[in-house]
Amino acid sequence: MRVPVLSTNGSKDGEVELPIVFRTPLRNDLIRKAYIHLESHKFQRQGRYPNAGMDVVAESNSPPTGHGQARVARMRGGGGGRQGQGGGVAMVRKGRQAHPPTAEKVIYKTLNKKENKLALCSAIAATVSHDLVKLRGHKVEKIESLPVVVSDQIESVSKSKELLKIFDTLNLSQDVKRLENRQKRRSGKPMLRGRKTKIGKSILLVVQDSKNLSKACGSLMGV
Repeated sequence: MRVPVLSTNGSKDGEVELPIVFRTPLRNDLIRKAYIHLESHKFQRQGRYPNAGMDVVAESNSPPTGHGQARVARMRGGGGGRQGQGGGVAMVRKGRQAHPPTAEKVIYKTLNKKENKLALCSAIAATVSHDLVKLRGHKVEKIESLPVVVSDQIESVSKSKELLKIFDTLNLSQDVKRLENRQKRRSGKPMLRGRKTKIGKSILLVVQDSKNLSKACGSLMGV
């Protein structure tokens, strides 16, 4: 599969053959499996205090008498609010959890090497499809072919103003402007921990030397 090579002024500067990785068949199941595998590495282990709900002064007849619920241990006391209430078991008020989460549970998911490699290649190959890229929410209506291959001149750009001008020439500026007024403000704990806003993703630039280009992308949202 051949795609045109564009210069920074938008003119066609030859063609190039895409690598064989772009011929990988689409595997949605493996891509999702790899995504869940990576997300599990952020999980924090959950646990509970072993004696939660058990630190109570409750006792039953020895041996317990009666049937069913009557045999549950009762709280001792001298006329307080908890006197005579059941305690020390899961089915009573303020009782322990029946099956609490344990810190020993293995929540770190792993993926086979070949599956991981195939999922990555499949995700890269999916960027060729206009329909799949549009489903992701990107504005690519004016782009003739994907991926957009640009000459090496773009690596020397170090100003955001120049980079935006190049994006406008290559019909990529719509996708950058799409995120200008779409910052989502979080509430609750993330806001207190320095993660106030949620910003989407826009253009992904793949270059050999990103020293200058990274400065130009610093103020562009989602790039």
